[in-house]
Amino acid sequence: MHSTLVRIQNVFGFFTTVAFCTAILVALSVTLTPQDPSAKLELRNVQVVKGRPHYYSSKKEEYAHIKFDLDADFSSLFNWNTKQLFVYILATWPSDTAQTSTPPSQAIIWDTIINSHSQTHPLNPLQLLRAPKKPYKKPNKHNRPAATSTADDPQLGVIHLKNSKPKYQISNINGKLSSQGNVTLEVGWNVQPWVGALTWTLSEGKTFGRWRGIKGGKSKVFKMPALKGKSASQETVIASPGKPKAAEASAVV
Repeated sequence: MHSTLVRIQNVFGFFTTVAFCTAILVALSVTLTPQDPSAKLELRNVQVVKGRPHYYSSKKEEYAHIKFDLDADFSSLFNWNTKQLFVYILATWPSDTAQTSTPPSQAIIWDTIINSHSQTHPLNPLQLLRAPKKPYKKPNKHNRPAATSTADDPQLGVIHLKNSKPKYQISNINGKLSSQGNVTLEVGWNVQPWVGALTWTLSEGKTFGRWRGIKGGKSKVFKMPALKGKSASQETVIASPGKPKAAEASAVV
């Protein structure tokens, strides 16, 4: 007869083996789900100023303040194993070196995290055991039930940004950005699963099984303007001829 300790060890070993095999199957099963993300990224306005881009900067340098429009659909990246999606916009420009093998300079100007439904509204087992009772209030003209909206919730993973301000200013390693040419903006993402490996951006035109690379998601090549004397906080955007409009950004869904 086996002792109680040996039986506990056998049960625990069998449980961990089953859990490990289940996690592997869940991680591999996401490759069977089709992924077809798309995005449209356009430059709205860019300004280069000289100052301290961060409060901890020790010296003044040139930094860029870039505004953009983004319409993206990442809903196909969400499945049963998606915990959250990290989306970012990357600015890329050539490095100021004579060596052609030197990689280009890159900096993130904006990012956000989109949680899945199971991450935003986790299941609480205690809610199944007890239901809170709401006190009865007699309706009157000062206490009427609010009208409920019948509109559907926005689709998960869909982003609409208009004239959005960047979260981060970008600077160059040599402290100069004015008149820098061949600059592009590109959308990227990172899927963080519940179990399994992280998956990163799949470039346009590339495929991996049923996964397709992003459609669009890259701006036209542009050039940094000359150095301005005013700060980025004083910048205005011309919405129509003769009518300056302050920059605004809509919320992320």
